[in-house]
Amino acid sequence: MTIDVSEYYPSGEAAAAAAARTLTDQAAGMAGSRILGIASQVRAMQAEGTEICNLTIGDFSPAQFTIPKALGRAISERLAAGDTNYPPADGTPELRRAIVAFYERELGVRFPVESVVVGSGARPPLYVTLACLLDEGDTYVYGLPTWNNEYYAYLNRAKAVKIPTTPESGFHLTPALLAPHLSEARVVHLNSPLNPCGTCIDESALKGICEAIVAENRRREAGGRKALVLLYDMVYWMLTFGEAKHHHPIGLVPEVAPYVVYVDAISKNFAGTGLRVGWGIVPPYLQPKFKALLGHTGAWAPRPVQSAAAWFLGQPEEVHDYIDAFKVELQARLDLIYSNFERMKADGLPVEALQPQGAIYLSIRVNLIGRGKPGGGEFTTNEEIREYLLQEARIAVVPFRAFGLEGENGWLRMSVGAVGVDELGEALGRLEAAVRAVC
Repeated sequence: MTIDVSEYYPSGEAAAAAAARTLTDQAAGMAGSRILGIASQVRAMQAEGTEICNLTIGDFSPAQFTIPKALGRAISERLAAGDTNYPPADGTPELRRAIVAFYERELGVRFPVESVVVGSGARPPLYVTLACLLDEGDTYVYGLPTWNNEYYAYLNRAKAVKIPTTPESGFHLTPALLAPHLSEARVVHLNSPLNPCGTCIDESALKGICEAIVAENRRREAGGRKALVLLYDMVYWMLTFGEAKHHHPIGLVPEVAPYVVYVDAISKNFAGTGLRVGWGIVPPYLQPKFKALLGHTGAWAPRPVQSAAAWFLGQPEEVHDYIDAFKVELQARLDLIYSNFERMKADGLPVEALQPQGAIYLSIRVNLIGRGKPGGGEFTTNEEIREYLLQEARIAVVPFRAFGLEGENGWLRMSVGAVGVDELGEALGRLEAAVRAVC
C-alpha cells in the first residue's frame, strides 16, 4: 500500500495559515527574487508556444556558451578517478594554491594561501562575509541598482543604507556619494563589472573609496571601534570590453588589504554557473571564522570540480584562449544592442544605452513614460514598459526597480548570455517597431 502524503498536507488558505503558525517571523517576511518572478512569466508564455527573446537571465545557455573544453575533460577525469568524497571546509589545498598563483599571474598581487576560502559558487562567500561581519542593526552600505543586496541585508537583520546612483557614473558609487555614510558603515559593498549595468567602476572613484576606508579605519582603531570592511564582488572581472579596464582595491591602494574581502568564481568568467565553484579572498585573521561558517552550512564546492578548476587555472594558454573567444562572442551581442539603440536615439526615439564595458549586461532606457498606450491610457511605470515590450515585441527584460532603483525612468537590464546573434537581431527589430508604434 502506498501512502499519498499530499492528502495530509494543508492546501489553499489552510496552507497559508499553517505556514504562519510554523515559520519564524524572519522566514515569513523573506521575499523571493523579483527577477525569478519575471522568469516564471516568460516560461509560462513559452509553454503556450510564444517565442520570447529572453534577456532576463544572468546565466549562459550551453547552446550558446559552453565551459572550456579542457575544464570539462578535467572534471570527467576527476570523476572517473573517484575524486568524490568531502572536500575540506575551506577548499582543497590544490585549488587554494591555484587561486593564489592565478591572481599573482593575472593581477600582480600575491595573497597568502591562508586568505582563500572556497564555497559552492560566489553566493556562500558573499553570505558568509555579511554573516561574520554584521550584527543585528549594523549598517550595510551599497549602491542602487544592485543585485540581491536587499535580501542579504534582510537575512542578516542589518540596517541597509541604499545609495541611488546615476548613469553619469555608470551607476557606480563615488567617494562623494559614500562619504556621508562612512562613519556608521560596517560593510560597504561594491561590484565591478556591475550587475545589472555592465559597467566598470572608474579607477579614480575606486581609489578614492579605498583611501577613505583606510582613513576611516585608522580613526576607528584609535577609538577602539569595530573595523569597516569593503566587500568587493568581481565575478565578471575577466569579461571587460573595449577600452574598459578592471581595477581592484589592493591594486590601487595596498593599505586597504586588511579591510577588504574579494569574491570571485569560475561561474561567469568561464560560463560555469552550474559547476558551483567560487571563493572569497579574506584577511587571514578572518579566515578561520569564514571557514567555520561555511563548514557548518556545508556550502562546499564539489571536490572533482575543485580539482579540475585548480588544474585549469594553472593553464594560462587555455585560460586566455577561452576568454579571448568568449569575449568576442559576448561583445558582438552587446555591441549589436548598443548600436541599435544609438541609431534609434539618433532617429529621435526616446531610448538610450550605456556603452558596454563588462559582464554580460547592458543598461538600456526605453522612456515611454507619459506616452499613450495602444489600448488607451498612458505609460506611468517601468513595469508597464516591461510588460509592453514582452507582449508586443516578445522581448523579456528586467526593470531597474527589480534591482532596487526607484523611480519611473525607463531604465532596464538586458542580459545576453542565453541568446544568439540572429535571434537578438530579430528581437531588436520588434522592439524598435513597438517603440515607434507609441511614438
